[in-house]
Formats: sequence, structure tokens, C-alpha cells
Amino acid sequence: MKYLFTIILFFVGFQASDLEKESSFQEGEWFKFEMSYSGFVKAGNATMSVKETNLDGKEVFHVVGKGWTTGAIKWFFKVKDRYESYFDKDTGVPYKFIRKIDEGGHTKDIEIKFDHVKQKAEVYNKKKKKVTTVTTEQDVQDMVSMYYYLRNKIDIDALRTGDEIKTNMFFDEENYGFKLKFLGRETIEVDVNGSDVKVKTLKFRPYVMAGRVFKEEESLTLWVSADKNKIPLKIKADLAVGSLRADLIEFKGLKHSFKIEF
Repeated sequence: MKYLFTIILFFVGFQASDLEKESSFQEGEWFKFEMSYSGFVKAGNATMSVKETNLDGKEVFHVVGKGWTTGAIKWFFKVKDRYESYFDKDTGVPYKFIRKIDEGGHTKDIEIKFDHVKQKAEVYNKKKKKVTTVTTEQDVQDMVSMYYYLRNKIDIDALRTGDEIKTNMFFDEENYGFKLKFLGRETIEVDVNGSDVKVKTLKFRPYVMAGRVFKEEESLTLWVSADKNKIPLKIKADLAVGSLRADLIEFKGLKHSFKIEF
């Protein structure tokens, strides 16, 4: 189960190119996800919330992602994760990122400040009381801000099966190239806010690193609503051992109407 809540909080946070277009989200947006392991064992929950605030004189969105184990699993593998991102309301660039996790005793407490003019990230490891400065790639995103950036970047009408979306991400103390492949359109059944409904979706394949956690690079599949909100509805991950699934079960505060099929 180690790293799994990190994975889910990263990909539920999935939104088009700078925020000059009509935004897909607004203050007050909130999601709740239910996670299950190998198809039937409930693993826990995750939430994402959006607020507006001011950071060092800049108007920003403040997003908080939380993940925690529930039920029997928490008795032998307890998880309590918190992620925060402060990113510009107009451009979507991140200014500050916080990662505080406890996954079965594996803990991290990291705060990152971004300087986009100098293309530097100041990483403060609170556990080690150590500050490291790392050169970043151009137009870099943190793992939470990237989701909201992509939601606004994706032009639904222009998407064609096989299209790939690429961007730069900074995580802990490293730069990563992130790639997302569009697999096509699909209507799926979901159970959200207490109702079973059919929803038109966009199906994506985020590429991941094969190894201890994932079976292969193409182990993740993501479905987002094919409307102006582009909200994450379902995530499936084939792991080295078993599988993980996350389903959106509650939401509120959407900026646009949530379209369902009848």
C-alpha cells in the first residue's frame, strides 16, 4: 500500500493551457473518492478542496488533498497524507507546495517554494532540517497544481484518439517529464452523490515508471467527465501486487453543470 495514496491524490488532481480560457474550476469545489484494493477490499478515502487566498501579495488558489485508510486495513497499514498547493489564479503556476505524509511509518514533511524567474525550487525537508535549491524546468508544475493546469489546458473538441499531452513536474527534489495519452471517449456508469448515472467521459493513460509499484508504464487508466468541468470520475491502477481503484462518490461546488446521460 505504500505510495498508493500519493498516486491517487496526484491523479484526482487531473485540469486547460494557461488560465486565459474559461476555467474548469472555482473556489468551493470539493471531491471525495473511495478507494478499493484488488476490486473488493475498501482501502480508504481521499478528498480535494479548492479555496481562494493571498500568498505574499499574490491572488492564488489553495488546493488541499487528503488521503487516509479506513476499515480493517488501517489496523495493519495506517495512512494519513496531506498535500497542499498554492498556484496563481491567472497563470496556474505554483508558488508553494506542501507534502506531509505518513504511509505505514514511511513519513515525509516537505515544503517547496518556486521561483519561476530564476527557475529554482527551494526544498525544505522539515524532518532533516535541510534546505536544498534545485534548478527546475520551464513552466514547471507541482504534482497538485498540474492537475488543475491540465484541466484548463485540455480542449475537448480538439482531442483526437492517440493525442499525447506533455508537461514538466517537480516532485520532492527532482524534475519529471509527465506524459498523458488520450485513449478515446467512453460512456460509463458512476455512483455519485447517492445516484447511479451514466456520464460521457474522456479516457486517458498517464505514463508511470514501472518497478516496485506498477507492473508497467501503461498501468494507469483515468476517466474524466467530458464536460467543461473535466472532473476525475474513476482511476484504475494495475500494481506489481494486486490492483487499486478510486471512484468519485461525492462532489460539490462545480463551476459548470454536471452532464449526465439518460
